[in-house]
Amino acid sequence: MLPSGAPLGFVAILGVLALIGILIRNSVILIVQIEHLKEAGQPAWEAVVEATQHRMRPILLTAAAASLALIPIAREIFWGPMAYAMMGGIIVGTLLTLLFLPALYVAWFRIKKPGATQVPESLPRR
Repeated sequence: MLPSGAPLGFVAILGVLALIGILIRNSVILIVQIEHLKEAGQPAWEAVVEATQHRMRPILLTAAAASLALIPIAREIFWGPMAYAMMGGIIVGTLLTLLFLPALYVAWFRIKKPGATQVPESLPRR
């Protein structure tokens, strides 16, 4: 909102609420894909990597389509703040979904990379 100079009013807040729905949908689709791959017998690390790679193109394309579709109304007085809020949020949220969410999943479920050496508890960590 700051770079565009658009006010954070009622319409912009509606845009943020719509944005939250879009990002949650993308996150749920990615997590469900990971779970399906794990149920199919893939190791957890490979399931996270493959699901992220498999869902990257559809998520990026829908984010690009949504952002580009909002450009015509971005200069409108009434709808402009909503368009700017959604465009910025979709771009940042998509990057977080594709980069941060898989990393959070791996950290939350303590998934180890195959072949990673583990430090014994008796040795000090640096």
